[in-house]
Amino acid sequence: MKFLSVFFALLFVSVLLVSAQPPPLLDGPSQAPIDGGLGLLLAGGGAYALKKLRKQKSR
Repeated sequence: MKFLSVFFALLFVSVLLVSAQPPPLLDGPSQAPIDGGLGLLLAGGGAYALKKLRKQKSR
């Protein structure tokens, strides 16, 4: 019984030590393309500003 307790304690500690290691470094920074999403965001912001300006003019 004592052997099993020691075995599981060592297994638990070893799993914790292995999982606590930082992830490996990549070769270089991975860059995601932002042109599509950024264009949609700018178009949406422009449309919202235009709507606010037209609503302000009509008052």
